[in-house]
Amino acid sequence: MVNNASQPGLFLQSIWNYVLSKEHIIRSPLYPVLFSFIVYMAFCLPYLALDFLCFRIPALKKYQVQPKSRPTLAMVLHCLAHTIYSHVVFIFPLSIASWYWRPLHLPSLAPELHRFVLDIIACLLLFDFQYFVWHLLHHKVPWLYKNFHKMHHKYTATFALATQYSSAWEMLSLGFFANVSPVMLGCHPLTEMAVFIIHIYLSVEDHCGYDFAWSTHKLVPFGLCGGPNHHDLHHQKFLWNYAPYFTHWDKLFNTLARQTSKKHQD
Repeated sequence: MVNNASQPGLFLQSIWNYVLSKEHIIRSPLYPVLFSFIVYMAFCLPYLALDFLCFRIPALKKYQVQPKSRPTLAMVLHCLAHTIYSHVVFIFPLSIASWYWRPLHLPSLAPELHRFVLDIIACLLLFDFQYFVWHLLHHKVPWLYKNFHKMHHKYTATFALATQYSSAWEMLSLGFFANVSPVMLGCHPLTEMAVFIIHIYLSVEDHCGYDFAWSTHKLVPFGLCGGPNHHDLHHQKFLWNYAPYFTHWDKLFNTLARQTSKKHQD
């Protein structure tokens, strides 16, 4: 009989065994760009559906960060076209280069559960610091803001597909931070995949324009995470809330602001 205490470890190993069974796909140079696009769209589509349903189900509006704002079809198509362009023109060549210069190593064993969890937390914290510094500089230095970051602030009311609406420099530099953190920390490939998926999910959630009871910042206690309201306020005001996920750096640098009311939008 298997000890129940080993079940989480067996679950991770089962997932990793499934991944290994798709090794021929994972080793393809096309895999990173397709995986990135598919995961991103999978997280965006439910929120885009909500944008459409808000017209027919008014009760959904109470979950919107900015109830009077919604993306038009033209905005959605514009952002979608930009996302496809970015993946084809920038991410695809880089995935080819990475495939050539950094051959994929797939061990037979999954990571231990405690290492898996701790490495994910460490990667998120490291990226949060990297992004905070990058983001703060690109707001405080006018040349950097005008030439590289201003594009991402085109939409002051966030929606899911606006997540990756950014300049090539911004997309590539933040993508570099997200991918280099697991490498720096010596993470297992399964951990790298999990971190990548979590990054995309949290980024989309930050920009989705909806604040639900299950939003990450409500599940994580003590106000440690920002959430959709936190980042939406940054798109409105520009001067606050530079960290992507957590709140400690904004607290430390006195750049934290919270949206406490929707009355100004009602």
